[in-house]
Amino acid sequence: MTTTFLKLIIVLSLAAATLFAQGRTKPGSITGTVVNESGQPLPNVLVYVRAFGSLGTIPSATTDGEGKFELSSLEPVTYQLFARLSAYTVQRDESTPNNYHVGDTVRLVLAKGGVITGTVTTQNGEPVVGVRVRVTTVPGGEIAQERPTDDRGVYRIYGLPTGKYVVWAGGGGGASSSADPYDADVPTYSPSSTRDTAAEVNVHTGDEATNVDIRYRGEAGRTVSGTVSNLPGGLSGVVVNLTSTGDSQVNVTSYQPQGSNGFSFYGVDDGEYMVTARTFLSTSEWAVSTPKRLTVRGADVTGVELDLSLKPLSSISGQVVLEELKTKECTTKQTPILTETLVSAWHKQDEVAKAQPNFLWNLGTPVSADAQGSVTLRNIAPGDYYFVTRFTAKSWYLQSISISSATPKKEVDASRVWTTVKNGERISGLKITLAEGAASIAGQVELAEGALLPEKLFVYLVPAEKEKADETLRFYGSPVTPEGKITLNNLAPGRYWLLARPSLEGGLTKLRVPDENGLRAKLRREAEAGKTEIELKPCLNLVDYRLKLGAH
Repeated sequence: MTTTFLKLIIVLSLAAATLFAQGRTKPGSITGTVVNESGQPLPNVLVYVRAFGSLGTIPSATTDGEGKFELSSLEPVTYQLFARLSAYTVQRDESTPNNYHVGDTVRLVLAKGGVITGTVTTQNGEPVVGVRVRVTTVPGGEIAQERPTDDRGVYRIYGLPTGKYVVWAGGGGGASSSADPYDADVPTYSPSSTRDTAAEVNVHTGDEATNVDIRYRGEAGRTVSGTVSNLPGGLSGVVVNLTSTGDSQVNVTSYQPQGSNGFSFYGVDDGEYMVTARTFLSTSEWAVSTPKRLTVRGADVTGVELDLSLKPLSSISGQVVLEELKTKECTTKQTPILTETLVSAWHKQDEVAKAQPNFLWNLGTPVSADAQGSVTLRNIAPGDYYFVTRFTAKSWYLQSISISSATPKKEVDASRVWTTVKNGERISGLKITLAEGAASIAGQVELAEGALLPEKLFVYLVPAEKEKADETLRFYGSPVTPEGKITLNNLAPGRYWLLARPSLEGGLTKLRVPDENGLRAKLRREAEAGKTEIELKPCLNLVDYRLKLGAH
């Protein structure tokens, strides 16, 4: 994989738009309209789709004068949808997941991105001209954008998604392949700091953070250099990452072409680091060296040796299984399309995970099952995981997730316990069962007269039956719209308590994390105290359901 291609993936991810599925059109195509926040159509917007787990050709289209687009000749798999327009960016939350299918009609809303601007000056107040200024996400440590200062020492970085950033000038690495006179300097963070004491800047789409100035220190940095050996044949080279350790990781990259003398990082500050080499194989897998820890303290670090002869990252394979309902409660038969069933592995957020370079967790992307339901999750870094499944058929629900262990031979409920993955391991026996007979709820939150709808309100569904109280997959949640509307789909039949309350700390993702038993128990106690109980029969579709806020 070339560095240009890697940069394109980053650009597309940062340009993703807020997506709202509106219906279905002819199979084989995804059509839609791109508008701004005021609902006005946006012409000449480049729209992309990418199949999950694919690194192939990116189908694209450009919007016409009415903001309309059509992406055709698409296979029936699950896609991410992106749009690119200068200065515009994404406004997303967990209620609008970026997964779409052929036949969808989509409305994309692009919002004007946030801006960070300021000056870079010397300690004497003179402008620093032509130095690259970068913004880095917090947390994450990935470089979001970079721009050089002009002849006044002024920089302006725009089109940023809502989030938290740190700003820095100087130092090597980054998205640009060209050098500037400041590459060998230690990065200076705003206002005139190291990374540990850098000011964090909150950015909101449509707003401008001004006077984020940097008083440039101009301190000479160290060099970290070395070689990567045992490169697999037929490759153009490898990407090398230098990652700072600790809670505030920062990643910078270097590139070692095939047959070159090695890699180098310039402008490195004193501190603790991990250096890792990686390359993309023809098997759609990443080969990654074992992260090597090193200390930079008052001198260059040379002769670092990285070995890429190790196995590719780990994989987990298995099967998506469909279990049809034996009785006839369901009058409408909509069998899930297996190739539109999306499976992903989410790693445990713990100290062990933080001890590894954070870019590793982004290599293992979600994938679609094939036509026979087989699924293989590749590029899984060592760690503990649980599994997330998304599908489209309304009358089906996620019944179970299990994985078979080889020694001793047994089937483990992978929704209740973490699945531990070792380096280079090939795990098989994952089984995801989708069952027919799902129910759904659509309705409205009812407020007392004169009351206002709380911000970030969610509705939760928790099992009322004691024997189901510990079943992770029987806990559901969905955001309440600003108009008070609620929608819950793909619900397993059974008895539940409903509860409307502000979003859980950490959002919906924590609702099904294996070791969040205490959180689920607390939510169940709150729901039980609310005494709003409902029984869902197989394939029951409740409409116009009324949930009184704060009812007891």
